[in-house]
Amino acid sequence: MAEEIAAQIHGVKVPVSPFLNETRTDRINNGRYERQEIEGALSLVRQGDKVLELGAGLGIVGAVVSANRKPGKVLSYEANPALIPHIRALYKANRLSRRNLVRNEVLLSAPSSPKTVEFPVHNSFLGSSLAGNKARAREVVEVKTSDFNALVAEFGPDVLIVDIEGGELDLLEHARLEGVRGVVIEFHPKVYGTGGMRRCKAILRDGGFVQRGELSSRLVWVAERDSGGATGPKQAKA
Repeated sequence: MAEEIAAQIHGVKVPVSPFLNETRTDRINNGRYERQEIEGALSLVRQGDKVLELGAGLGIVGAVVSANRKPGKVLSYEANPALIPHIRALYKANRLSRRNLVRNEVLLSAPSSPKTVEFPVHNSFLGSSLAGNKARAREVVEVKTSDFNALVAEFGPDVLIVDIEGGELDLLEHARLEGVRGVVIEFHPKVYGTGGMRRCKAILRDGGFVQRGELSSRLVWVAERDSGGATGPKQAKA
């Protein structure tokens, strides 16, 4: 039985799900849902690329990139287990299941990371994150973790898409990004302050990534590796 379609964006059909309200559906149909991230990713990803997405959400960004740029593989990670079947349904509705894979795991880059983490799930999936308030969460679930640096070495992504609601500072502090050509990343200074956001940007700059100003804003960066820069992020000075 075919999935009932609620919205479309960049040629991608979005099936009906409990995570789509009227406002979100309108934003998708009008091309305003995650617009900066989508435009940035479409500008960076080339045919045959390997794309690593952290924080898949509804799966729309990864699906749009896959359908429009024909990368070789899109590997997505999403911590909220309730979203996983809906992401897979979206892939199936758009015949992307062979190219797009989603895992219900959290990628951590710090040494000696725990094997699982507690993930607060809020009523709005947009408010669910590792940095979320557990006391106010609808439920708290245990989610498996994997080693980000080991995955990068094994998978070899060309482009990294990161929207993890405040977890990006901890990720970048220990991340090894050798071989990554481009990054689309959303910052969340409400979680770690403006100083933490500056730190994120400094790590990327010191790693040889150059912000593309025409596609970037204060909170969303689209950046590419400077061919004359370093091969991986150095430790930025505080």
